[in-house]
Amino acid sequence: MPTKLLLVEDSKFLRASAERVLVKAGYAVVSAADGEEGLRLAREHQPALVLLDIMLPKVSGPDVLKALKKDPATAGIPVMVLTSLSPKNASQLEKDGAAGFFEKSEVMLSTGPNSLIGAVEKILSKS
Repeated sequence: MPTKLLLVEDSKFLRASAERVLVKAGYAVVSAADGEEGLRLAREHQPALVLLDIMLPKVSGPDVLKALKKDPATAGIPVMVLTSLSPKNASQLEKDGAAGFFEKSEVMLSTGPNSLIGAVEKILSKS
């Protein structure tokens, strides 16, 4: 059975592109378009990893991260933050429980889908 990932990303384009890359690499991907849906799907599906955008509608990425880490049902799931924000926010997000970061951009998807896969595999190998 393929490893299940939860992708929480509000950009339709980035969500579809990342999904394609991850599915091609052999992962099962469940997607959410906002933070509220992301929290619900994390509890429902118990993914091996959550890929979490920071700028989300309804519930922000940092709030989703905190909620996942507070909930005993999802606290053990590693969270990789997808961000276009500067790395200076990284230390706060790490304190809140982020397992890793991936700088997203249009470029990451066109030039290097392997860099996304590499980042996912690195976090999964630690957990």
